[in-house]
Amino acid sequence: MAPVIPEDIRKEIEKKGGLGRILNSLPSRKELEKKAKIHSALGDPFRLKILCFLGIQSSCVCLLRDIANISYSKLSYHLSILKNSNLIEGKKRGNYVIYSLTPQGMRYYEELCKKE
Repeated sequence: MAPVIPEDIRKEIEKKGGLGRILNSLPSRKELEKKAKIHSALGDPFRLKILCFLGIQSSCVCLLRDIANISYSKLSYHLSILKNSNLIEGKKRGNYVIYSLTPQGMRYYEELCKKE
């Protein structure tokens, strides 16, 4: 049995080509999961601070630990979440891993980290 919906809503849906067309225009489940993962990664103040710092300066773990003021183990956890969300990348340079933003990370930096 079809749900009873207000007439004005039904007309809006019809103007947009029907409910099926609206549903087909939504992002795929995979795309939504990817976006949810990014937003979850950026929902933590430590990770957001790391993202904002890396938008200004690439860095090694030792400096990031001081910036975030957390233990190395917690920092490693937060970095792995940012990496798994494709917001940062780490490149080996000698004995160091240098972290920087990915192009996607830079887009979020520009949106979230600029002072108002």
